[in-house]
Amino acid sequence: MNVYLRRFLFVAICIFATLNLFASAKQVFAFVSDQFDSNLFVATSEGSEKEGAKPNVILIMVDDMGFSDIGCYGGEVETENLDRLARGGMRFTQFYNNAKCTTTRASILTGLYPRGTNGNRHLRTNMVTLGEVMQQCGYRTALCGKWHLGREKINHPFYRGFDSFYGLLDGCCNFFNPVQPDPKYKGGRTRVFGKNDKLITDFPADFYTTDAFTDSAIEAIHAADRSKKPFFIHLTYTAPHYPIQAKPADVAKYRGKFRGGWDEMRENRFRRQQEMGLAAESWKLSEGESRAYSWANANQDFEDHRMAVYAAMIDSVDQNIGRLLKTLSQTGHDEDTLILFLSDNGGCAEEPGGRDPEKRIPGPGDDYVAVGPAWGWAQNAPFRRYKSWLNEGGITTPMIAWWPKVIPQGTINRDVAHIIDFLPTLVELGGGDYPKQFKGIELLPVEGKSMVNLLKGDSREGHSQLCWQWAGNRAVREGNWKLVWDKLNSKKSWQLYDLSVDRCEINDLAAQDPQRVERMSSYWFDWAEEMELKVKRR
Repeated sequence: MNVYLRRFLFVAICIFATLNLFASAKQVFAFVSDQFDSNLFVATSEGSEKEGAKPNVILIMVDDMGFSDIGCYGGEVETENLDRLARGGMRFTQFYNNAKCTTTRASILTGLYPRGTNGNRHLRTNMVTLGEVMQQCGYRTALCGKWHLGREKINHPFYRGFDSFYGLLDGCCNFFNPVQPDPKYKGGRTRVFGKNDKLITDFPADFYTTDAFTDSAIEAIHAADRSKKPFFIHLTYTAPHYPIQAKPADVAKYRGKFRGGWDEMRENRFRRQQEMGLAAESWKLSEGESRAYSWANANQDFEDHRMAVYAAMIDSVDQNIGRLLKTLSQTGHDEDTLILFLSDNGGCAEEPGGRDPEKRIPGPGDDYVAVGPAWGWAQNAPFRRYKSWLNEGGITTPMIAWWPKVIPQGTINRDVAHIIDFLPTLVELGGGDYPKQFKGIELLPVEGKSMVNLLKGDSREGHSQLCWQWAGNRAVREGNWKLVWDKLNSKKSWQLYDLSVDRCEINDLAAQDPQRVERMSSYWFDWAEEMELKVKRR
């Protein structure tokens, strides 16, 4: 039935009710519900959300996954469920993270840039978390997966807004046994895993973190239904962060698929991105990577094996997202749930323990292997660099948003957005306001901007500037201009790029526009001082 006719009938029935033609207003609404299945305010086919309804929200983040790793962003991995979300929703091409896991997690949770250089200081009492504000909006909240922001009450998920927590308080762990100590070359640490405020030290023989985190998220959906509340679930997978470990059957699917090497993989991904419309005509594949090495001289079987395990880990994530979607369908939440999917930073070029094909075996739980700098760079095709660097390869994330009947299907969004935008977006959708105080403490003002209009396919006023820093790397974006200080740059100077025509940062324009470099770098240093960073102006 046409939505306008529904509304006309609703008004007419209410008028009749006031004339005592019905016994009570309760009968009116019961009649309406019976006749129209409570769909008076169902979204139109053009896509606006139910008036007054709060969507459930699942915010999914993977760890150390590159921009082009999943199928709907040009990758080879079989990601049918993520591809389904992309077809039914929206893909972003200029969505930014913070290039590093801890800083990204802090920004998502607070809607703020990370302060200071110590990870535990990124979450403070003068900051409110996404879990805390969603609780105030009436949601049942859960964090399932990796936390990596501390263990004390001030920065523990169970005490900072999450009704339930299950997962890893530390950085990444062994996927088959989270409390198996790291190897000596990685420090020999035993990672901390828990449920709510209790530690877990024993795991079943068939344990795998990706499956377990999904199990926890599914239980959180059922718990919210029992409490008759909408749910907010932050599902933070550790995959595909090293140690690269996957189930043998998943690895077997990809063995032999990467024997063309990283350069060929980048070229193929870029071609597919162009065919999909993700890459603009002005883009050109970025230049070679200084830390990569020759495919011709590499142990190609070992390299293929490493990348096959990495691909299997992403495949496993996709399988588990399929389980999540099935649960939403079974519980009747497949149309009133917003799903957001992204990576915490670009692909990772780290290689703890080195690269020794004679001694290292990618895949099983008794070894600790990473993909290394060549694959880690190629995973971010077509961009430069990788995790911890602030070129586009380090900070650009694939971001998929899916919400049936609200988000336009199969759309590509080219607006600039940032992870600090999640908090104001979800608070708006939850019907709340960002508080000025929390538990009697004055809060820092939120720095993100709502993306609700973007999700509906409309425009918004974006950020005037965005800034980044990590481990000596620096960047600021202003409109289409981006200024980067790359500590691998032999010139030891700022580099300037016009991203409107050079998204892959090939043509450095700093020498041609020194005034812009001076102005933008000055802004970055002012920002850095506000963020409590100890840096010298240069």
